[in-house]
Formats: sequence, C-alpha cells, structure tokens
Amino acid sequence: MAIARHGSGPAALASAYASQVHPVFMLPPVATAVFGAALAGPFAPRTALIAAGAAFFAVYTAHVKDGYVDFHRRGEDDDHPLTVFGCRLGLAAATVGFLACLGGLAVLGNLLAAAVAAPMWAIGYFHAPQFDTNPATTTLGYPVGVGLCLLTGYAAQTGVLATRPLALAAVLVTVLGGVKVVDDAQDYAYDRSIEKRTVAVALGQRRARALATAALGVGLFAVVPLSIVGVLPPSAPAASLVYGAVAAVALGRDPETATMLLVRGAYLFLAVLLVAVFFEPLAGASPPDITVLGSYTYLATEVVFGAAALALLRRAGDGALRRAARTIPVLYPVAYVWDWYTLEVGVFAIPMRTGIELLGIPLEEHVFMLVVPALVLGIHETVNPRAA
Repeated sequence: MAIARHGSGPAALASAYASQVHPVFMLPPVATAVFGAALAGPFAPRTALIAAGAAFFAVYTAHVKDGYVDFHRRGEDDDHPLTVFGCRLGLAAATVGFLACLGGLAVLGNLLAAAVAAPMWAIGYFHAPQFDTNPATTTLGYPVGVGLCLLTGYAAQTGVLATRPLALAAVLVTVLGGVKVVDDAQDYAYDRSIEKRTVAVALGQRRARALATAALGVGLFAVVPLSIVGVLPPSAPAASLVYGAVAAVALGRDPETATMLLVRGAYLFLAVLLVAVFFEPLAGASPPDITVLGSYTYLATEVVFGAAALALLRRAGDGALRRAARTIPVLYPVAYVWDWYTLEVGVFAIPMRTGIELLGIPLEEHVFMLVVPALVLGIHETVNPRAA
C-alpha cells in the first residue's frame, strides 16, 4: 500500500514523514522538557533526553493526526503528503516511540515522571477531531501539553513536583493559552463557516483578542510576585519584560503576523527564564535603594509615574487628556478628605518627604491625588480605545 502521496521510494517516504515535524510548534515542548530537567539543578542527561523524546513523539502524534483529520476526513486542507495508510502508520510509529520513552522514564527516572508524561500523548492524539472543536480544549490543549513537558522533565530528575516547576508550568500554560487564541484567529472565517467553535468564533475576533491580551498580561505579570515571594529568582521578571515588549508589538498586528511574533517571542521568554532560574545572575542582590534622594524620594517617584500617566493620555489621543483634566478635579475633593483623615488618625506615615505641607496634608499627597487617577485613566484609555 502506498504511504507517500507524492512520489515513491525512500526519499519520498522520508520527506513525507519529515514534513510532519513543524519546528515552530515542536521546539517549545521539547525545549521545555529539557528546561524542566535543568530546574532540578545538575541532572542526568539521558533521562532529560528521554523526557524530551516523549514531548517530541506526543507533538508528532498531534501533527500527523491533525493532518489526517483535516485532509482525509474533513477536507479542510488542500494537500497532505501522506496517504490514509501512511498517516495510520505514522501514528502507530509515533505511539510506539512515545511508549518507549514512557517506559524509559519509568525505569531510568521514576513512576511519577511516567504518570505526568502519559497525558501528553492523549492530548496530541485527541486534538483532532475531539478537542479542536471546543473553545476551551482547542485553546488549552497545546499549552497544557507544554506545561506537562516541564513537569515531566523535572519529575524525571527528582521524583517529586515542587512549587517552582508547578508555578512555572502555570505561567507557561497561561501565556501560551493567550498565544493559542491569537493563532486560532487566523482561521476565523473558515472555522466560522464550518461551525468550528474556537475562541475567536465563540467570542468574536475583538473579544478573543482582548482575552488573549489578558491571558498574556496575567501570565507575564505573575512572574513578578513569584519572584518577590522567592518562588522564582530576582532576575526572572526580565523574561517578562522581554516577552512583554514582543507582545506589545505583536498584539497590534494581524493574527498571522501576531502568531509568528508571539511564538518566536516564547523562545526568548523560555531562554531568559532558563538563564534566570539556572544561573540566578542576581542572587543576593538587593533592590535599588532610591532613598538616597532623601526628602525628595517620594516626590521623585511621583514625577516618574506622572510622566508615564501623561504619556499614556497623550498617546490615547481623541481627547483623553482633556477628559482626564475634567475627571481628576471632580475626584480630588473626595481624595483630599480621605487622605487628610487617614493621616490625622495615624493610619500611615510618610518619612521620605520634603516636609512641605499645604492645606493640612503633605505636598506629596496633593501630587499623589493627581498622579494616581491620571495613571488609571491613561491605562483605561489605552486598554479601551474609543472607536473612530
């Protein structure tokens, strides 16, 4: 029986099966499995490679099954390099490879690693046609699989699941969930025509993009408190800054360009996290101490955030600065009374200030009551732009 649809012989056969290796989507799970092993500190390379192999075969299973369903069963794709028999043979070989890796994890690693890895194959095999028609499973299948890759790599080395890998897995699932929503929006028109309910079809393109932005924001910001409480090292937020810059550019583009940027940005995110967690370049470093400014410390911070608020309002355009100038004075009397009362009854103190008082409260508090509402309004206008 024919295996390759375009040609015969070993070269055509190898080319057909090699075409099912999509590096853009294959590399993150494989690299994440190695990353999980690196989180454990010094690790056994052979066990790490087996974990990476399990990730490879799980994703390969997903690619072959997805191509089989989309071309041979649904007729969605224009072409496919494998025949029906070739797809089934590829699925069987990938499954055997995955089971071999699973056995290797159980023997050379531990049963926990094998148990964590096992669902990866199920996610890949049932991606189409079972999972890819539901908004939740079509979005979270790949991200959850990547999270399991990280946990597999870690468990294979240690035999346990600790807070750090679990936290990082949650961050990756959230961030990649946002990327997947953007990715699925590429096929919005076609998916809608066949009633395939991706998030973009279920919510509409605009709300789907808003959800993707929120997921990326939550995932990237989560690295900051995780670093503050010591789950991640102090340098980990640098990964969020790098990926945040990529996301800021990507989310203003069309779905195809945005997906390309976000997927490749994920490599940077993972690479910087690896450096931060494995090498801990800022270990033992203290946060910058701006109290060297003495009595002008509080005022200096207000200048910085005030400049940011002004920039956001000016960038929002369409009268945003004018509307803020009307809203803030209305809010000011309420903030003034509240601020005066809390200072009067001793709720808080402000040691790093100029000592200048105006109308019974420090000068800095007057500035604070202007800066904070302006920053809030600047963010609101940026996140909720007015229709042209």
